[in-house]
Amino acid sequence: MDLQLHGKRALVTGSTAGIGYAIAASLAREGAEVILNGRTQQGVDQAIERLHADTGVSGLGFAGDLGSAEACAALAARHPEVDILVNNLGIFDTKPFEDIPDADWLRFFEVNVMAGVRLARAYLPTMRARDWGRIVFVSSESAINIPAEMVHYGMTKTAQLAVARGLAESLAGTGITVNSVLPGPTRSRGVAGFLEKMAAEAGQPVADIEREFFTRARPSSLIRRFAEPAEVAAMVTYIVSPLASATTGAALRVDGGVVRNPF
Repeated sequence: MDLQLHGKRALVTGSTAGIGYAIAASLAREGAEVILNGRTQQGVDQAIERLHADTGVSGLGFAGDLGSAEACAALAARHPEVDILVNNLGIFDTKPFEDIPDADWLRFFEVNVMAGVRLARAYLPTMRARDWGRIVFVSSESAINIPAEMVHYGMTKTAQLAVARGLAESLAGTGITVNSVLPGPTRSRGVAGFLEKMAAEAGQPVADIEREFFTRARPSSLIRRFAEPAEVAAMVTYIVSPLASATTGAALRVDGGVVRNPF
């Protein structure tokens, strides 16, 4: 299927590894020009090299911590026009509620929510001028199933759903769509490392640790495995394409059936 993305420019935040990189690579394979982002220049340079090796496409890059307004402004100044904005950047940490200080709450909100808000605000004028654009917030099933071990993270993922829906409402009747994607447990670089560490400590195969995780922590999963980043990327690539012009204001789950609510 031709997703008609040739000639489109896409910015994917937090895209040097994991879901973000998978989205960038998927878009590049469909003919989009891709801007990769990470916190360090070395990480961005390595991701650009990897993208070229994987897809044959030479990507662009921006190194900076988009949890700050200054970095978002610098990114928009360097790359002032994009057709597709994928707000994938996010941080997480497990911590008991009573041990989460104000600084953590504020930092999580700045990175997970405000980076997307600021970039959407920066790129909307040119999208409006063309009457075409795609904005995606990569949220999480944790937006609906707030995890007790990281309430601050769940809060930011729920906030993303509110921002995306409200922004979509404000763009009614235009050629700009705004959606959220809710991945479930996904085999990102961090998750893979965590599983390997746990397996080594327990003296068990990684497969056994994975099965235990879904039995104990995500028993409602229907696929009973971690999704691959490419599976999430496939959803994102479709909804940013011209073929998905009737899909907007939606919260689209790629959660392996973890969320039991069918709606």
